[in-house]
Amino acid sequence: MKTHQEIFEKQKAYFQTDITKSYEWRIDQLDRMEKMLNEHKDEFYAAVGKDFKTAFAEQVLEVGAPLVMIEFTRSQLKSWMEPTEAPLPKFLVETGHKGFVYREPYGVTLIIGPYNGPLILLLDPAIAAISAGNPVILKASPATTETSKLMLKLIPEYFDPQSVAVVDGDIEAMTDLLKLPFDFIFFTGSTNVGKVILRAAAENLTPVILELGGQNPAIVDQTANIPDAAKKIVWGATAWGGQWCVSPGYAYVHESVAEEFVSEARKALLEMYGEDPKSNPDYSRMISSKEVNRIASLIDNDKVVAGGTYDANERYIAPTILYPTQWTDKVMEGEIFGPILPIIVYKDLDEAIKLIRKKPKPLAAYIFSKDDATIKHFLGSLSFGGGAINQTNVQSYIETMPFGGVGNSGMGSYYGRYGYESLTHAKSILHAPADQTIEHLFPPFTMEKVQEIGKWFDF
Repeated sequence: MKTHQEIFEKQKAYFQTDITKSYEWRIDQLDRMEKMLNEHKDEFYAAVGKDFKTAFAEQVLEVGAPLVMIEFTRSQLKSWMEPTEAPLPKFLVETGHKGFVYREPYGVTLIIGPYNGPLILLLDPAIAAISAGNPVILKASPATTETSKLMLKLIPEYFDPQSVAVVDGDIEAMTDLLKLPFDFIFFTGSTNVGKVILRAAAENLTPVILELGGQNPAIVDQTANIPDAAKKIVWGATAWGGQWCVSPGYAYVHESVAEEFVSEARKALLEMYGEDPKSNPDYSRMISSKEVNRIASLIDNDKVVAGGTYDANERYIAPTILYPTQWTDKVMEGEIFGPILPIIVYKDLDEAIKLIRKKPKPLAAYIFSKDDATIKHFLGSLSFGGGAINQTNVQSYIETMPFGGVGNSGMGSYYGRYGYESLTHAKSILHAPADQTIEHLFPPFTMEKVQEIGKWFDF
């Protein structure tokens, strides 16, 4: 088996041939990925199901989302690759100059995937990197053993390793990879590990995209459609077993509608998962028994109004609602990353927003309201990666909108054209006519020349 160094050097040499910069190479890689996913759908469904995504809809999404991204990227790629013309100062236009922005790939790209989206969060970044003309080394998550095993088997069957390669391994393998001078690193995972990635990247001045997490608020004001808000927030907090970076971390509900919201949230849980969520095929497991125990330790039994049970051996924790939750409760200390929905009550929206702003900037935020002024205030006052109004989670599946964090929740963004542009360098080129000389630029300078230059640049 080739070492990480050997894989890296082979891709580096291949990139130097400029083959990956061609439209044909990029389309070929996208076609190969599409073929791999289509020809092995059932195997991928089974693998992610064994790992933890027992809900069939989530298995389908793991395969379907990258396929949609491939189709969209392929349909747009030729136009993305065209140089874009830049407006120029009048004097340059008058002397026949033109400005263009060319986009060139960075080079060998390391993509480190998390366990919670073992296909989506590994392949969607790969689609962006490939469409941008970069060879890719994929680092599969050691936590999703079945999915990673399948990727290690199939990637070499469908791709030349000098174009796309896959490796696995634990912390030691990650440390080994991060010693290499990659041209770009794309990481999805926790904030703490993101800091490690950023420090390693800094040694080689390697640009990065960091997709991290956060404690995502979902505000519900007194004008909201409470049954609708409760169902969407409960779904957002419990889908994927709550193991999703954009899941609502807590519901922040106005005191006048809090009791109604709790009642509707309990009703929504029952409608979606029934009396026994453990036996419901639409409810996924946790990634490990260790995670079950960690999340169970956050539950205050005195505040459980639904759920609260768990079985570490079965990697199961019931979808759970906690009410009334306080900011000082253990469950509010950081990102939960599990199927618990704490409900906090607020009286004044301005005070609520002040408290949210004291926390690290989240990856997502949501508001449920019918009041335009309230919505405008929410959007203007809070900094977060992205979110939705009267909806949860869905914004993270739209290829025409950038997905990314801010502050502790990450840096950089991708999806569609945004991914293409993030994984390429914008190279500005000024085209001058070969027979047109601007004499005012050259010495010896006279006052007339300086004054003329000043007119050009407006100083």
